[in-house]
Amino acid sequence: MIRFLKALILLPVAILVVLLAVANRAPVTLSLDPFSEGTPEIATQAPLFAVIFAAVMLGVVIGGTATWLAQGKNRRTRRELKRETRQLRYETERLKAQTASSTTLPATVSSAQARGL
Repeated sequence: MIRFLKALILLPVAILVVLLAVANRAPVTLSLDPFSEGTPEIATQAPLFAVIFAAVMLGVVIGGTATWLAQGKNRRTRRELKRETRQLRYETERLKAQTASSTTLPATVSSAQARGL
């Protein structure tokens, strides 16, 4: 079912990406020199879809990195809780073993003693 839903969502997205790439094949000048319009020092020709895809990929990488850095506190807390859980389990098992080995059952009372003889 999940595979079907993935295909249902990803197939139209893939079709849109291909249509975007086919419709925007014309080369554009990507200039990183904001001061000279005529002959920029740092410029390259690339198809528009390549520029769009590169910008989207860069945005995904920057967003993923920002999210990863923001969740560092949660990861640290989770590691500390795992460590504490492991210690508590060890202590519980140790106490169970200790209790099991030192437990003595109370003496059983015979029926004659129970009647007050």
